[in-house]
Amino acid sequence: MKETGYMDPQRHRKIIISGGGTGGHIFPAISIANAVREKDHSAEILFVGAEGKLEMEKVPAAGYRIIGLPVSGIKRKSLSGNFSVFLRLMRSLRKSKKILKEFKPDVVVGVGGYASGPLLRQAGKMKIPMLIQEQNSYAGITNRLLARKASVICVAYDGMEKYFPAGRIVKTGNPVRQDFENLERLKPEALSLFGLSAGLPVVLILGGSLGAGSINSCLLENIGLMKVSECQWLWQTGKLYYEKISESLSGSDTRKISVHGFIDRMDMAFAAADIIVSRAGAGTISELCLVGKPVILIPSPNVAEDHQTKNAMALAGRNAALVIPDKEISELLVPEALKLVADRERRESFARNISAMAERNADRRIAEMVIKLAGK
Repeated sequence: MKETGYMDPQRHRKIIISGGGTGGHIFPAISIANAVREKDHSAEILFVGAEGKLEMEKVPAAGYRIIGLPVSGIKRKSLSGNFSVFLRLMRSLRKSKKILKEFKPDVVVGVGGYASGPLLRQAGKMKIPMLIQEQNSYAGITNRLLARKASVICVAYDGMEKYFPAGRIVKTGNPVRQDFENLERLKPEALSLFGLSAGLPVVLILGGSLGAGSINSCLLENIGLMKVSECQWLWQTGKLYYEKISESLSGSDTRKISVHGFIDRMDMAFAAADIIVSRAGAGTISELCLVGKPVILIPSPNVAEDHQTKNAMALAGRNAALVIPDKEISELLVPEALKLVADRERRESFARNISAMAERNADRRIAEMVIKLAGK
C-alpha cells in the first residue's frame, strides 16, 4: 500500500458519517461527504443519525443513504425521563454494532451531537479508524468521550489541547459555504434585491432559519428607534415569526426595514450588510469569518453546555466581535448597533480581526484525511 493512504483501486472505500440533530451538525457532514465524493467518485458513503431528527430528511435530499438510531439526548430538567434515554442508548449501541458488521466501513467520521455517540463508541471497540470533527471552541461531551479512540480530531479553534490529545489534533476550520469571495462586487445587486438604498448603511439581523424569539421581540420593542435611525435594517425573522411580525408592522412606515421570513441567498444578504447581528453557532461563526464584516454576536442561552457563549468569547478575546448577552439585548442591541455604525475605526478593526480567523476549504482538508484513514 502506498504511503499516501490510497487503497487498491479495485476496491472502493466505504465510509460512515455519523451525527446530527441540528443543521449545525448536518450541513457540515454533508459538505464533508460531498468533498469525499469529489476526490473519490467510487466511495460508498452511509450516514447514521437519530430517528425523527432533521438529518433523516436533509441527508436523503442531498443524495445519501441514512440509517436512524433510536438514540435521544439527556433530559437535564427531568432526571426520571432519563430511564428511557438509557434504554434507547442500549438499543442504539446494539443497532450500531449490527450496522458496522454489515457495512464494514474503512473509516467512521463523527460530526458531533448525541447521534454520533453509539456508533463511534462501537467503532472504537472494533478498532475501526475514526475521525472526529469538533466545531466548537468548547468541546462537547460526546466528542470528549470519543476522542480517546479517535485517529484524527479536526478542530476549528486554537487551544483545543485542553480537551483532546495534542498529537491527534488538526486545525481545519469548519466545513461551511465558501462563496463569499466577491461580496463587494455583489453589493449593488444585493441592495436592489432587498429593496434597500445605496445611501444608508445596512444592519443585517439573523436569528437562524426558524428564528430567535428574543431577538425578534427586542427589535419590535425598538422599532421606533430603528425607523428614525440613519440606517437600514435587513431582518430575517425566521419562518415561525414572520407572519406575526409582518402583521405588527403593517400600516407603519417601514421603508428602512426589509423583513423576510427566510433568506435563501445568504451571499446577497452578506453583500448588502455593513454590520451583521447573529447567533453564535460554530458553523455560523466560521461563515462570518469568511465574510469578514463587523459582527455583533448574541449567543443563544438554549444550547447544551453554553457552547455559543464560549464560541462568541473566543472571537471577543481577539477583538473580532462585539458580544451581547441574550438577556441584555432589549436594552443594548439597537443602541450598540448604531454606535458601531458610527465608529468606523472599530468596524474596520473588527473586520480585520475576524477575517484573520477564517479557515478556507475545511471540507476538502477533512476529506483528504478521511480518504487517507480509509486507506490504512
